[in-house]
Amino acid sequence: MTATKTAETPVALAGEPAVGLEQARAHGLSEDEYRAVERWLGRTPTFTELGVFSVMWSEHCSYKSSRRHLRMLPNKGPRVVGGAGENAGALEVGDGWVAVFKIESHNHPSFVEPYQGAATGVGGILRDIFTMGARPVASMDSLKFGAFDHPRTRHLLGGVVGGIGGYGNCVGVPTVAGEVMFDAAFNGNILVNAFCLGLARRDELQSARAQGPGNPVMYVGSATGRDGIHGASLLASAEFDASSEAKRPTVQVGDPFTEKLLIEACLEAMRSGAIVAIQDMGAAGLTSSSSEMAARGGLGIELDLDRIPLREAGLTPYEILLSESQERMLLVAQRGREAELAAIFARWDLHAVVVGKITEDQRWRVRWRGALVADIPAGALADQAPVYDRPAREPSKAPPRISSRPATAPAPPPAEALRRLLDSPNVGSKRWVYRQYDSMVQSNTMAGPGGDAAVLRIKGTHRGLALKVDSNPRACALDPYVGAAACVVEAARNVACAGARPIGLTNCLNYGNPERPEIMWQFIRGVEGIRDAALALETPVVSGNVSFYNETEGRAIPPTPTIAMLGVLEDAGRRVTQFFKRPGDAIILLRTAAPALAASEYAALFGCGAGALAALDLKRERALIEGLVAAADLGLIGSAHDVAEGGLAVALAECCFNPDGVLGAEIDGMPGGSGAEVFFGEGASAVVLSAAAGELEKLRGLFGGIEFSVIGRVAGEPRLRVAKVIDEDVRELMQIHEQAIVRRLAANG
Repeated sequence: MTATKTAETPVALAGEPAVGLEQARAHGLSEDEYRAVERWLGRTPTFTELGVFSVMWSEHCSYKSSRRHLRMLPNKGPRVVGGAGENAGALEVGDGWVAVFKIESHNHPSFVEPYQGAATGVGGILRDIFTMGARPVASMDSLKFGAFDHPRTRHLLGGVVGGIGGYGNCVGVPTVAGEVMFDAAFNGNILVNAFCLGLARRDELQSARAQGPGNPVMYVGSATGRDGIHGASLLASAEFDASSEAKRPTVQVGDPFTEKLLIEACLEAMRSGAIVAIQDMGAAGLTSSSSEMAARGGLGIELDLDRIPLREAGLTPYEILLSESQERMLLVAQRGREAELAAIFARWDLHAVVVGKITEDQRWRVRWRGALVADIPAGALADQAPVYDRPAREPSKAPPRISSRPATAPAPPPAEALRRLLDSPNVGSKRWVYRQYDSMVQSNTMAGPGGDAAVLRIKGTHRGLALKVDSNPRACALDPYVGAAACVVEAARNVACAGARPIGLTNCLNYGNPERPEIMWQFIRGVEGIRDAALALETPVVSGNVSFYNETEGRAIPPTPTIAMLGVLEDAGRRVTQFFKRPGDAIILLRTAAPALAASEYAALFGCGAGALAALDLKRERALIEGLVAAADLGLIGSAHDVAEGGLAVALAECCFNPDGVLGAEIDGMPGGSGAEVFFGEGASAVVLSAAAGELEKLRGLFGGIEFSVIGRVAGEPRLRVAKVIDEDVRELMQIHEQAIVRRLAANG
């Protein structure tokens, strides 16, 4: 790297700390990184510049430990719109519509301050979507909490769910699906991953790439305060320790009503054609949005901090640039149309002021009170953070099964095990969670929370979109590669169970400290698993997020790659749900391999099921998904339900829980015998279908090479009878399932 000398040198401000190696380390930079900063500048940085480098070169912003490995993920395909470097991924879904979507983490802020941490996670992902010119139409979330008996779990659960519901409900975007898990492995570090999907016309997509030297740079939205300073660098890019509670001031505070105004104002302004580029002020705030837009366009930018709307007096340049105050955007406008844009935002009671301009010299310059306080090559901030090839080493011994207890008594009989599994908060109904979310606002939701996948209509067309988010930290703890690949497959299978063809995914990769070789090995193997599954299913990875340092005092979470899958239904009227509908229908089991107890909820509850995960046959997985989509399209099936947590017995019970009228099932026998792995095993892809007896041969022809077993029939009497070992009242099972979380919350006070 070569420093570029400029005629004017940035000045240090009175009262600022002296800059040196010690101060750099306090900002999270290593000695090598600090020396690289000095070489880029050809001098000692000012305190403001040091702060700017510390956030932009943080793990959270720069992906310095993961970038080289993420390149192996497939991101091309016939439906993919746009390229790398935008705020979210985009896929064509037909009739001129583009689906824009992304998932991101807000793990650390949510552990420190659960309500605001989760709320601002929702707000941030919404802005990533409408920044692209898409109207947000649906949200999902993936939540991991500690064990239910841990003293902080109730507080964190209530805060996170309240924050997601409070923000999403107020801003008017439905939360249509999600997942929740409780496990002691997350006692010290919960996970909060937020997803948003938006819709845009193909010709209305926006870019975050600056163009046009001389074009004005405008700041729009809320005023800047001190909240969120160093959220990206000192909170999100470091593991927790005994002092983490003191990091509460680095958590942002959200205002969903302002966000709603910002959505409408930005979409109106985009339709005017006066916006050249636009980006959310998310992690690293004004610094990241300005430097990244300039660098993407191969240009420079100059900012005047005296023009920034402030929420309080006395903010320094350091604080203004690093603030992560919410509901703010930065845009590049067409020169001469500033007043037009300002008038649009004024109608929505929002700030819209010119705070700078685009320059030709590829420099990121900042002025305050007439003085130059920062002058850095824009590329050094946005593109030239160190990229590490960190050591990776497979652990010398297999990791323990998370939350499994040694067997101290014989496993219970199948009927008792089924009841206890339905009572597990990981298997039982999540209604207590999702009833706090508005899932119907905007009136697009055709199938909401509680099923295999959510389904949305695209108004004005016959098309629908199916959405699902999936993760499996237990499987990934046993085998990071197979577990990650299985997450992709399960998300695709859930979407296909709704009748939709999976077309693309976004991921949030949650891992521990990448400086530990065994964590880096987990991460690389996980990325490889996602790559291979995405290639096999032809579902490109169009966006994503990496969250490292998810550990407390050296105890890392299990590897938890989270996959959000998008599927398309050519005819939304052909959507399929999981519930049995007609007494007398045949019940069919589809399987790609034999089930196993490894990493299952049964193993966690009853202390058994050691062993390796079964290998995935990705060709058979693809065949299963293709068959499900074809069967739905031909109208051959009455229901389809993925076999997941709790195994086949639980899936059969859930199929009977039809909210329009509870039904039963008569199962003659379970393929493979009567062992616990047959009733309660997980891992292999399996689906329960129901169909009219006259359609069986047509159905069988769609699933060549897949195990296809007719195992029983749907019964009008609400009893679940399985192979003479289970004979239960479905209404009682449904009550147990419904009360799994509610009962525990009541018992805890």
